[in-house]
Amino acid sequence: MLSVIIPAYNEEEMIKKTSETISGILDGENIDFELLFINDGSSDNTWKAITEEAARNKRVKGVCFSRNFGKESAVFAGIAEATGDCCVVLDCDLQHPPEKIVEMYRLWEQGYEIVEGVKTSRGKESAMHSFAAKSFYNIMSDAVGFDMSRASDYKLLDRKAMNVLLNMNEKNAFFRALSSWIGFKSTEVTYDVREREAGESKWSTRSLIKYAINNITSFTSAPLHLITISGWIVAILGLGFSVEALYRHFFIGNDQPGFTTVIILICFTAAMIMIGQGIIGIYISKIYDEVKGRPRYIIDKTTYEK
Repeated sequence: MLSVIIPAYNEEEMIKKTSETISGILDGENIDFELLFINDGSSDNTWKAITEEAARNKRVKGVCFSRNFGKESAVFAGIAEATGDCCVVLDCDLQHPPEKIVEMYRLWEQGYEIVEGVKTSRGKESAMHSFAAKSFYNIMSDAVGFDMSRASDYKLLDRKAMNVLLNMNEKNAFFRALSSWIGFKSTEVTYDVREREAGESKWSTRSLIKYAINNITSFTSAPLHLITISGWIVAILGLGFSVEALYRHFFIGNDQPGFTTVIILICFTAAMIMIGQGIIGIYISKIYDEVKGRPRYIIDKTTYEK
């Protein structure tokens, strides 16, 4: 059986549409499936829409968080609650074309254990957002050792891969990277990102920045190495200015007042120190979160007996 995991945050307008669209496609291909909607602490009527859809369609299951825990937690909750032999994760807004689920499933039947959904285009987005996304994925690609520029959460996982992910006890887990990092026999399916059919995007600039920082620091220690590089840059600049000052003092006899230079160096050095402390502070907070051992999410209720 195939489990389709659908995180939902303030998606009341899309629940029925998404359920009917995916059900129609999979029924037409005679694929046994379940639809698992994860309500990530929505503030609208998303949970009501899920319960109504579960009452209409026996293959729809719903999980409701006690509050908003984030998309990554919703994905892992879906994997934990799924009963299928494999699962597909996709967005509730149908920007991930649902007909590609069939193509992924057929590849799984051929023996592939992970089928990655790879974007051929990112859809409409601002130049700033495009630049930020490119920078983020360049960092992640360097960290994991493979290209993540077109990676997405849209993918199929075999039960073996699902179990491996569930056995990872990281609270701050980056699903998109971890599901690629674990290996297994993999292949790709390409798709174009579609426009949202209803509602608005829940991703603000602030939330995207927070998401990027959280996932970069959760998955890689690369930012910590930037501190070392910055330290060497400051040291080299300082050494250069020191050599110049000594040369002027001993060989020219014309000591440069250098007030402006000193101020610039002090400000630059102080900035590097503060940035470095900030990066270290983020990693310390991650360690603190992991040590506390709190769960990734809390399930308030479901539409089925547990």
